[in-house]
Amino acid sequence: MDGYTFRTPTGKGIHEYVDYEQYLSSLVTAADKFYTEDVAIAQKLIELGFKGPIDGFTEEEFNQMKLMYEKKKRVMPALLQTKLLLSGGRTYEDGLLRALQMREEGNRNGKNWSIFFLRMNNSKGQEVSAYIDYAHRLSTEDFGPIFDLNKPFLPHKSDLSFLNWETSDAVWNDSPNYQVLCLSLHGIVFRNKRDNKIVNPDPFGAPGDNSSRTNISTTMYLSAFVIDHYNRL
Repeated sequence: MDGYTFRTPTGKGIHEYVDYEQYLSSLVTAADKFYTEDVAIAQKLIELGFKGPIDGFTEEEFNQMKLMYEKKKRVMPALLQTKLLLSGGRTYEDGLLRALQMREEGNRNGKNWSIFFLRMNNSKGQEVSAYIDYAHRLSTEDFGPIFDLNKPFLPHKSDLSFLNWETSDAVWNDSPNYQVLCLSLHGIVFRNKRDNKIVNPDPFGAPGDNSSRTNISTTMYLSAFVIDHYNRL
């Protein structure tokens, strides 16, 4: 928010002044001090509008403007965040879209990094599956068409992992948030690059510290679940 939205009669923003006394002091000139020999008197003359570039700006008016500015300053970040949420204010029937919607804000602001697992048939009828770094996809892909229901949320070969079960085409990729680790005893796991915690996608094992796993009811995919890892900011 631009503090100059709330301007004093001098044209300067209200945020430039700590209090009313500082505001008045900023208007007292060397000539004022010479002729009045008292800064307080010079300030009072300015307040009453007898001199200076203003027609009077009382302490009450100053404090009211200051209060309005502080209130708006607190509210604006939340409003801006809401505008950035492409899924905001929408209602979805499918569980996968609801899961994406519920986690959009947290994955955008870094509070949590979610890994979605999707299993589906591609356009050729082949079964494919993938582990998807949701926060990374949000930062690199326009989700507007997805939340507008004009485009499905699809696995990519650039995701954390991608497997075509018919062709046995398998790909693993690190992302800015996760490193892919292939452990012989546990299969594939992911290391969170912020806190170095291991995230285990195995549905028969514990998901790991600061992580939780949620199964998703969906008619759009053969199966889906999400692992949420909560970052310590």
